[in-house]
Amino acid sequence: MENEKNIEFISAKAEEKELKKNPFKEFLTGSILVRENIAKQFPFLFFLVGLGLLYIGNRYHAEKVYRETLSIQNELAELRAEAVSCASELMFLSKQSEVLQLMDEYGLDLKESLIPPYKLSLD
Repeated sequence: MENEKNIEFISAKAEEKELKKNPFKEFLTGSILVRENIAKQFPFLFFLVGLGLLYIGNRYHAEKVYRETLSIQNELAELRAEAVSCASELMFLSKQSEVLQLMDEYGLDLKESLIPPYKLSLD
């Protein structure tokens, strides 16, 4: 009962005057949001928040695309190096001396032609 005797109620006008003295307190209590001129700005505030979210999402998407591009470029460089090494190995294996050596190794009954090739012409 003693606690109830100490409770003091103030009028809405007195509370409004007190809040107008300290705008930071008005912001903390949330009473600034019920003002008419602030309430009219809500659609614009929501628009700004939406734009901010789109900006953040676009940034994350751009970073993801950049990381994917870097990984694909690294993979491309590795594949180019592999292609060059395969091409050089193929050139080495297709030399006439290497082909003869591989034919002997595998025991193929093929022999090197001693007659040089000639070109046919219809003149």
